[in-house]
Amino acid sequence: MLDYWFDTAARAAALAFVFGLVAGSFLNVVILRLPRRLEWDWRRQARELLELPEQYDPAPPGIVVERSACPKCGHKLAPWENIPLLSFLMLRGRCRGCGTAISWQYPFVELLTGLLFAACVLRFGPGQEALAAVVFTCLLIVLAGIDLRTTLLPDTLNYVLLWLGLLLSLMTMFVTPVQAILGATAGYLSLWSVYWLFKLLTGKEGMGYGDFKLLAALGAWCGLAGILPIVLISAVVGALIGGAWLALRGRDRATPIPYGPFLAIAGWIQFMWGAEILQAYRAWVGLG
Repeated sequence: MLDYWFDTAARAAALAFVFGLVAGSFLNVVILRLPRRLEWDWRRQARELLELPEQYDPAPPGIVVERSACPKCGHKLAPWENIPLLSFLMLRGRCRGCGTAISWQYPFVELLTGLLFAACVLRFGPGQEALAAVVFTCLLIVLAGIDLRTTLLPDTLNYVLLWLGLLLSLMTMFVTPVQAILGATAGYLSLWSVYWLFKLLTGKEGMGYGDFKLLAALGAWCGLAGILPIVLISAVVGALIGGAWLALRGRDRATPIPYGPFLAIAGWIQFMWGAEILQAYRAWVGLG
């Protein structure tokens, strides 16, 4: 049966799209629950470190075991209410228990994940490279989603992305070990330098340490040559999307905007089509 679906690129991409919809449903859970779990654990560790007395602080829902529920009324979702995209349409975007509007984040992340999974299979073909690209994509979606909601880029995810990139470089799947190590180093130090220069000049913090770590992780996947394009693409994407967001919300330029999602978008584009973008640029300026 699987041989039939993997017989052509279009069928493989269609199958990847369906798997992506399912994966996107799980990624939504991670985006919503992981920050709460981390904050609960940080509070617990802080109380232990400061030797404060224990207090009642129940753990938030786990990421895997607990069923999804409406945040407004607590209605536990039935299996048919958890079908990616279709459930949102069947429920007309509202909770069956209390009628509260369901966030558009859910169908958006599901559809986005499906489309990006399909793109990974079309780019690399069915195999190990596509599987690695799918994992890369999932981590970036979760990191971007959490940063948008909380302005946090959890070390847990950044380090997983970094170490996976370094380990895969041992197989020379995308870049060599030397390129991965240099890319990770340059990625971290480049934004670290910008951070401290900006702080020395203005006395303000222009970004968080999570951004350094995310660019380091992207460098492990894309190599040293990918760092400058990622920074440039993220700046363009940030100017376009960030500017549009500020205009729609009626905010001024002093409003802080998470930089992680722009890095994630730029890193994914560079990872998928970096060589083609460079070749097109060289042809455009007459160098190739």
